[in-house]
Amino acid sequence: MNSPDRHVRLFRNGRNQALRIPREFELEGDEAILRREGDSLIISPVRKGRLLAVLAALEPLDEPFPDVDTDLPPADDVAL
Repeated sequence: MNSPDRHVRLFRNGRNQALRIPREFELEGDEAILRREGDSLIISPVRKGRLLAVLAALEPLDEPFPDVDTDLPPADDVAL
């Protein structure tokens, strides 16, 4: 969902340049990633906990996991 462009003013907050983000452009959460692409700044929200939600929504597997460590020596015999 793209919103139409919006003209905003830049201002100083101490030694930092800042801008007010209009309500229709608000990001969820309290952190974001900022990167520069040419003359543009791209702000992306940091979404936390999404992997756990995806994993919780997955259907259980019907087949057992293979025994992948059958040819490995016991953990006590591994030299570091």
